[in-house]
Amino acid sequence: MGFCSVRKDIKAVFEHDPAAVSTLEVLLAYPGFHARQYHRIAHTLFRWHIPFLPRFISHISRFLTGIEIHPGAKIGEGFFIDHGMGVVIGETSVIGDNVTIYQGVTLGGTSHLRAKRHPTLGDNVVVGVGAQLIGNITIGENSKVGAGSVVVSSVPANATVVGVPGRVVAVRNPDTDTVERLPDPVGERLEDLEKRIAELEKYLKRLERTEK
Repeated sequence: MGFCSVRKDIKAVFEHDPAAVSTLEVLLAYPGFHARQYHRIAHTLFRWHIPFLPRFISHISRFLTGIEIHPGAKIGEGFFIDHGMGVVIGETSVIGDNVTIYQGVTLGGTSHLRAKRHPTLGDNVVVGVGAQLIGNITIGENSKVGAGSVVVSSVPANATVVGVPGRVVAVRNPDTDTVERLPDPVGERLEDLEKRIAELEKYLKRLERTEK
């Protein structure tokens, strides 16, 4: 566990959490930071093929932080878990650099085979509260996953994905820093239904007034 890597984790907290006041506060009172450091130790022992101990360290980390990270998960530098309670990261998950994950996020698998069965997150990905990313999928770099989304298929780089199931609704052009909104038939249909419901409610109210 290199000191330089720990410094990057501390820096990530200050970059993503305006509530962070001091380095001492991060070291003593940020469970996401603690879970990351426990995982560094557990992952190293896991790579050395030491039995039992990596999972035991992971178990202690879950008990203390409310965050479960399998020792086999590969995590890059500058990883930040905000709040963190209920976060689950599966064994074959791969997480790039400068990734941010919020509370209640699951990086889960869909297979019992000993193979790559958990998501891969590219650099600079942000995963919102309660999002569920399931299976051997890839979330491209610089992408954002909306809160509560359920993502079961891969997402391109620089995209924004929302909904159940997750669908890409926008893609940012990194060269021009412009965002292209994509057609969203499901969202448009829901908006139409909401308008129809509002119109029907108004109609029913008029009928009620007429009957009185």
